[in-house]
Amino acid sequence: MSQPIQLYFWPTPNGWKISIALEEMELPYELKPVNIGKGEQFTPEFMRISPNNRMPAIVDPNGPGGAPISVFESGAILQYLGRKSGKFYPEDERARSDVEQWLYWQVGGLGPMAGQVSHFVNYAPKLVDDPALIEYGRARYVNELNRICGVLERRLGEAPFLAGEYSIADMASWPWARIVHKLGQNFEDFPKLKDWVDRIYERPAVQRALKAGDELRQKQALSKDQVRDMAKNLFGQTANSVNDAKSKQG
Repeated sequence: MSQPIQLYFWPTPNGWKISIALEEMELPYELKPVNIGKGEQFTPEFMRISPNNRMPAIVDPNGPGGAPISVFESGAILQYLGRKSGKFYPEDERARSDVEQWLYWQVGGLGPMAGQVSHFVNYAPKLVDDPALIEYGRARYVNELNRICGVLERRLGEAPFLAGEYSIADMASWPWARIVHKLGQNFEDFPKLKDWVDRIYERPAVQRALKAGDELRQKQALSKDQVRDMAKNLFGQTANSVNDAKSKQG
């Protein structure tokens, strides 16, 4: 009997990429929470699955040849799941290339840049006492995210979805794009992007995916002290600090 895929997850845009794909592809899965604010990404057990000490990651007990396989990095996971299910990742080379270029655009551009904006908007003000010290970084990434939203707006004026048809490229980009209004952007400036966000939000599988792990979410506002404690596990890591954290967890 087939066993569910284990999804190592925390309710963030990167985590939702994979829960959306699993729901859309109708692949059975179970959540394995990784509380990144508490440093659970540094446990030896998790780092055997994700050597980059980042979630998401998966373990498929029914991998190629029937043997288990683990996969880390969201883009690689989405491609693996697309191949496994035969859904949302076309076999035709031209169509697959369209999907891949927008998928890589997300993992190399939209995600990292939106993540940097989130850092300077949501965390840095509670970590740095002088707002002037973070203003350059905040403006730098807010402006770059604005440029990226322009790329999305132009593309979605040409096609209903990033690669023409709904695919893993949309699943990768949507969790970040849906929150750009909280990251210094105005949806009124990007109506085609907003329409795409709304259309994907209406998909039942996406609704289910967003509810996955909802009980894990932090409901109350965090104090400066709480943010600073979390920051030790989220930001400013070095090779030595990761090794130290791993040894303490082990």
